[in-house]
Amino acid sequence: MKVLITGGAGFIGSAAVRHFVGQKDVEIVNADKLTYAGDLSSLAAIDGAANYRFEQADICDAAEMVRLFDEHEPDAIVNLAAETHVDRSIDNSAKFVRTNVQGTYVLLEAARHYWGRLDAARQAQFRFLHVSSDEVYGALGATGAFTERSAYAPNSPYAASKAAADHLVRAWVNTYGLPAIVSNCSNNYGPYQFPEKLIPLTIINAAEGKPLRVYGRGENVRDWIHVDDHVAGLELVLRQGRPGERYNIGGGTEMRNIDMVRAICAIMDEMAPSPRPHAELIEFVADRPGHDFRYAIDASKISGELGWHPRITFDQGLRQTVDWYLANRDWWDRIRAKIYRGERLGAPGREAMA
Repeated sequence: MKVLITGGAGFIGSAAVRHFVGQKDVEIVNADKLTYAGDLSSLAAIDGAANYRFEQADICDAAEMVRLFDEHEPDAIVNLAAETHVDRSIDNSAKFVRTNVQGTYVLLEAARHYWGRLDAARQAQFRFLHVSSDEVYGALGATGAFTERSAYAPNSPYAASKAAADHLVRAWVNTYGLPAIVSNCSNNYGPYQFPEKLIPLTIINAAEGKPLRVYGRGENVRDWIHVDDHVAGLELVLRQGRPGERYNIGGGTEMRNIDMVRAICAIMDEMAPSPRPHAELIEFVADRPGHDFRYAIDASKISGELGWHPRITFDQGLRQTVDWYLANRDWWDRIRAKIYRGERLGAPGREAMA
């Protein structure tokens, strides 16, 4: 099976590429524009693999997408190319609309025309897997969880752009018969995550003895999944999922942001002791505009239909993640020096996170 993965140099994308390249029956073509968050060093372990090829390409470039389909003739596509950071979407929503909405449209059209030229057997086997977010569903109260039947109610420019893309995929299934599937995941964490996100930013700032700034009072709740568990779920959906369906992939680990930061501080106290407890670095700052209160995923559909369950416990995964960032300071030092210094994004006053 030959799979075209878009956004394969990003955080989840690179984890997916590494995972699929390890499957004996899979060839991978990785198409990535290499924006600020795309990093080929995350794929160094598979560099030179016989079943892997990289193409630098923008999913919004229709001619390039047609070329990739025509040249590589994939059996499936996994769309992971996206702008993903809510705070950045507040500062510059246009980039999110372009990549997440326009880019998805371009991919769907390229895939539709390519799929239409295949013989009947290959048409039946072809899949378009669009990877989305739980944020399309909006915010939950103190109880309940998002299911595949939950109504869409996005509250940030990022979430709205992903919701729009999901709707495009649904329309291409129902209008053109394209065998596409949508997955919606909870918050991912793990190695190689760009350090603008909560977990890596907290680890790095703690390692540098800098303030650990928490939005509001840190009461917002997120459902966390290790990226390796997520991509294992994506493989099952790609191989066994039903076209036209949606599958929620969640870790089943809900935690308030303040509790997450404190958990990281406790691990840092063990792994990288400092003169004072790392939790003393915590500072509360003005909340993000439109900050959703709580997300939680009901993953019973993918568990029941496809037999997927998360394998990495949260305690195990978080300790592994902290250890990885401490052991790979050269990776994030380069990002700090050239790409992202740790400044706060998407907030009134633009308070620095440095």
